[in-house]
Amino acid sequence: MNIIEIITDALEYPLHNIPSFILFLVLGIVAAIIGGSTAVSIVVGLHSAGLASGAFTGMGVIGLLVFIIILFLIEGYALDIIKYGIERRNDGPGIEFERQISNAFKLIIVDIVYYLVPVIIIFVLGFFLKNWLISLITIILFIIFALANFMAKCRLAKTDDLGAALVIGEAIGDITRVGIVKLLAVAALVIVISFIIVLIVSAIASLNDLIGDILFGIALVYIIFFYHRAIGLLYSEI
Repeated sequence: MNIIEIITDALEYPLHNIPSFILFLVLGIVAAIIGGSTAVSIVVGLHSAGLASGAFTGMGVIGLLVFIIILFLIEGYALDIIKYGIERRNDGPGIEFERQISNAFKLIIVDIVYYLVPVIIIFVLGFFLKNWLISLITIILFIIFALANFMAKCRLAKTDDLGAALVIGEAIGDITRVGIVKLLAVAALVIVISFIIVLIVSAIASLNDLIGDILFGIALVYIIFFYHRAIGLLYSEI
């Protein structure tokens, strides 16, 4: 697929999968509601005394756990959008609770590794190289590892295998297999289009706060679908 085909498909994908879009939106709303009520419970618990304090704090802790679980489910679901893009499936993913939460845990490990490695390399090189050279190497390393992290996320989405995602050499190799120019071009277009969507929603939100809040929620979910679909379609070329 060329760049225009990838962007066009990714833009249309949420509109062709309204049930999946609504499901993801509901998960986001539930997470927001639970997150808000959890924060209130913890604050009230900290300012209460006796049994009331324990009750509210306990509710807050339970709410926090549920909130975290839902966030992990959302992350795992988004990873499946990438997976469906890689497979070029036109349908949307459903909820697979255990697998999606497990993949979200794996994704955290992937993110930690791909951002920790360049930090360690830079720290070690800092003992031997001058500041200006370290600054240049830092920029280059973080760009390479950020792109490799995209590829690692795709490898995880494709295989559900943490080991495959953590093969850093292969992930960096995937950058060249996809094509760094193509990868950067798609990333730039996704950012620009997402920014335009946010600007349009912001303009509408200035007219009515309630409608604006609703549209922001819908726009955010749309951008998440659009972004992850585009990544998956890029990786489908490999």
